[in-house]
Amino acid sequence: MTPQSVPDAVFHTRVRNPDLAGDNPFEWKQLSTSDVFAGKRVVVFALPGAFTPACSESHLPGYERLYDAFVAQGVDSVVCMAVNDAFVMFQWAKSQNIQRVFMLPDGNGEFTRKMGMLVDRSAQGMGMRSWRYSMLVENGDIKKLFAEPGLRDNPPGVPMSVSSAETMLDYLQHHHQTSSV
Repeated sequence: MTPQSVPDAVFHTRVRNPDLAGDNPFEWKQLSTSDVFAGKRVVVFALPGAFTPACSESHLPGYERLYDAFVAQGVDSVVCMAVNDAFVMFQWAKSQNIQRVFMLPDGNGEFTRKMGMLVDRSAQGMGMRSWRYSMLVENGDIKKLFAEPGLRDNPPGVPMSVSSAETMLDYLQHHHQTSSV
């Protein structure tokens, strides 16, 4: 069952510090669920992993491409979440030329587990990963969740039919009025 509101979790991120010099001018910054969602209208899409084919070829690029359309629908931020660490998420965004989607690492799978979306992908050598889904969150409350069918451990693959950027945008344009948060 999907919770009414997003679960409490801590995300371990890396942020640029202009006072640091060298090849790695980044430092750790912990973000809470409240930091990400409180007082905001957020579109989140979660996927099995950085650099994987469907995630890299269509899921992430679709949300980046339609970013302005989401903002036009009153969305404050578009967040990509995966059970990958901050370093991997950074390099994946860089390799995909992602400029506007916020890459949120759930490296420990805490948020994903509490959402009921953590699945075992060890049959593919991937360990524990997120199931593919998208959701609209307003001030921490889940307003709409699009989870791919067949949620289970060790599927041969994870479909991408209902969690696409186009599906979420269609929902926002035709089924959901902007609420003030």
